[in-house]
Formats: sequence, C-alpha cells, structure tokens
Amino acid sequence: MLAASRDPIVAIATAPGRGAVGIVRVSGQGLASFVQALLGRPLKPREATYLPLTDATGQPIDHGLALWFPGPHSYTGEDVLELQGHGGPVVLQLLLARCLAVARDTAHTMRLARAGEFTERAFLNDKLDLAQAEAVADLIDASTEAAARSASRSLAGVFSGRVHALRDALIDLRMLVEATLDFPEEDIDFLQKADAAGQLQRLRDALAEVQAQARQGALLRDGLQIVIAGQPNAGKSSLLNALAGAELAIVTPVAGTTRDVVQQTIQIEGVPLHMIDTAGLRDSPDVDEVEKIGIERAWDRIQRADAVLFLHDLSRADDADYQAADASIAASLASTLPTGVPVLHVWNKLDQAGDRVPAAMAAQADTLAISAKHGAGLEALRQRLLTLAGWQHAGDGLFMARERHLQALRRVGEHLEASHALLQARAEHLDLLAEELRLAQQALSEITGEFTADDLLGEIFSRFCIGK
Repeated sequence: MLAASRDPIVAIATAPGRGAVGIVRVSGQGLASFVQALLGRPLKPREATYLPLTDATGQPIDHGLALWFPGPHSYTGEDVLELQGHGGPVVLQLLLARCLAVARDTAHTMRLARAGEFTERAFLNDKLDLAQAEAVADLIDASTEAAARSASRSLAGVFSGRVHALRDALIDLRMLVEATLDFPEEDIDFLQKADAAGQLQRLRDALAEVQAQARQGALLRDGLQIVIAGQPNAGKSSLLNALAGAELAIVTPVAGTTRDVVQQTIQIEGVPLHMIDTAGLRDSPDVDEVEKIGIERAWDRIQRADAVLFLHDLSRADDADYQAADASIAASLASTLPTGVPVLHVWNKLDQAGDRVPAAMAAQADTLAISAKHGAGLEALRQRLLTLAGWQHAGDGLFMARERHLQALRRVGEHLEASHALLQARAEHLDLLAEELRLAQQALSEITGEFTADDLLGEIFSRFCIGK
C-alpha cells in the first residue's frame, strides 16, 4: 500500500556489507532545522561539504561529506540530506541511529524508510512517472550491459515518451468522436472530414511498433528460461559448461550423474538466457530414489520453461532402444508443454558421428548438430537460441519494459481493434466507439501511472531495495 503518512524517512542507501563509501539518506518536508541540529551548521544547497559526523557528545562517528537538496529540487521532490561516510556497517548504523535520535529531539517524526519508498515519493511528487520509477529498479538489477543501457533510456523517459505520443493521438481521435456525438444535428461528418479511419490506422501501426520494442525490452529484462532435456549421457552438462564457459556441472560417462537442477545465466548479444541443466530422463529399474527425485524436478522445470532444448546423442542415434526412449520423451514433451512453447532439437557428439547422418536426424526439419566437447556448431546454436527468444537486434533505441507493460499494450490493441470494427459501422455505434477509445487511453495511462490502483503501486515499490 502507499505510505499512510508523509513523515520524514531515513535509510542506509548503499548495499549491505563493507565498502569504500556508504550513504545514509533522509527525505521529508521542512528538514532545515533537523540538518542544523544534526550537523551544527546549515549547508549550501547542492554543494558537498566535508565535515565531522558526530554523536550526541560531539565525538566524531566519521568524517565525510554532507549534501543538501532542498525540495522540490531533489530526487524525491522533498528536502533530501545525504551523508556519505566510510562504508562500514557499524559506522552506517551509528549514523542511522544518530539521525533518528536528532529527529526525536527536534520533534521530527522520522522513521525508517520502507523498501522503495524514496522512489515512491519521487513518483507521488511528479519527479518520475511510473515507467521511469520502475526503470530505477531495472537499472539496479540489470544483468547485462544491453539491459542496463535500455533501463537507462527508460529512466530518461524514452518509453514514457512513446506512450505519451500514443495517448495524445488517442485524445485527438476521442475529441473527433465526442464532437460527432455532441453535435448530431450538424451536416458536417466530423469523422470522415478529419480522416478518423486514417488516424485510427496510424495509431494501430504506431502501437504495433511500440509493442515490438517493448517485447524486446522485456526480453532484455527477464531473459528466457531454457531447459536442456534429454536422455542420460546425451551431453547436457557438457553443453551447459560449453555455453557458460565454465565447469559448472559434473561430467562423467556414468548415467545419472546429474541428480539436481543446475542453472546458469549466459548472455548472447546482451540477451540473458537462463540455461537449466536437468537430470537425464529415463524410465529404468536402475533408477535409484535420488535420481528419481531429480527426474521429477526435471519435468517440473520443463513444464515451466519458455523453451526446451531437446538434446540427442548422435553416437547412439541408430540404436533401437535409444530411438524408442527418445520417442517416448518426445511424446511426453508434446503432452506436457503448454501450447506455444518451442522445442529445439539438437544432436550432440558430432565429433563421434563421422560423415553419417542418422535417419532420425534427417527426418527433423529444424535441427542442429554440435559437439559440446570440441565447440563445433555452438555459434550456430547461440544464434538459434536468439531466434528462439524472439530477439530482433533492435539497436540502440531500445527501452526497458515489463510484463505488466506488455499486458497493458495488449489491452490497448484489443480496444483499438474493437474501435476499428465499430468505426466501420458508422454512426450507429459511435457511443460504443467512444467508450473503446476511452478504455484504450486508460490502459495506456496505467503504464505511466496516470491511472493506477494503489495496490499495484504498493506491489511495484515493495520490490525495490531499501534506501531506493
């Protein structure tokens, strides 16, 4: 939920643990007297001041910098004080306790900040819109350089600018429809004269472009869960190690070596792909209780995968028992995976196959042959994984997006589709057309927070770190 009060708040704004520099941040209204009491002197706005940071007896806790940002010219839009000292946890806790003690002495009802509360206040004070506020957390959490750059563009307002352009076009179209509704006795056909149909089509085209970019941005943020599945000793762990460039999983010729899920995030052209190695899938009396649990976990991860990389063994491809087991796994995948989850067939151990192409491989229209041990075919596999993820090499103009943004844009598209159908019916349904356009604008406004329920805001900001 949103803050029940606007009391001054304070928190350690740097990550836990030891570091060269640590920051304690304070935000609230009317903090000038608090600053005077805490530091024994006023501060010049937006100018770093080096001074002792003292305890109640006047003894230094630390020597560091103090920065004073009077509202509204601050991150939160309120008065903000930042104390920058050495990054030891004890020092920062002492500074935090000192701020709370001085606040009590000066009748400031200061409290510890909740997770994300500084950025929440920036949003509530119109310093950031909601998409920009979310980009703050995305920038902190970025796992690749491309994701960080895209989050930075969203924070700078690139995504919000695209949303506002769509909103303005929607408002113009709504005005035309409302004018036609308000003045039915006029002979002028407002919609035809103003090319309402053309405006709506251009709006749909612009929305499609924003949706495509948002999907790419969401992919950079969230990545893709790709499960490597197959029979024991097909080379799943070797493939994970080869893609990750590190010995993450134990590799032996003994069937059932991998007993649990091993996960590693790799990046290809800045796109994070979460590769998940699983226990070999088999139904055999030799399976012990521990391996059985591993196989159950493998199927659980397969059910939740965004894509499955089905790894086959070229060295056993002509063996009838192996073929039967592969066919059984394929049938289970078909019945287990949700509709639309792709399966990429990859044949490993190319180095042992020679020139022969097994019939099972030749029968598959979309497949790859690799050698995880020697690296042959891995670059082609990486490019295929990017294609599987839906990556389109969007360039430097990409912005960060989240699943909720994609859902909102989908709803906008649905309302515009309904508007298109109603516009074809002309005046008989103009009131319904006006309502569809209003709902489309409302869905767009949810992205930037101009129309957003409090419980959604609470959910968004609760995922931020303390001090941000």
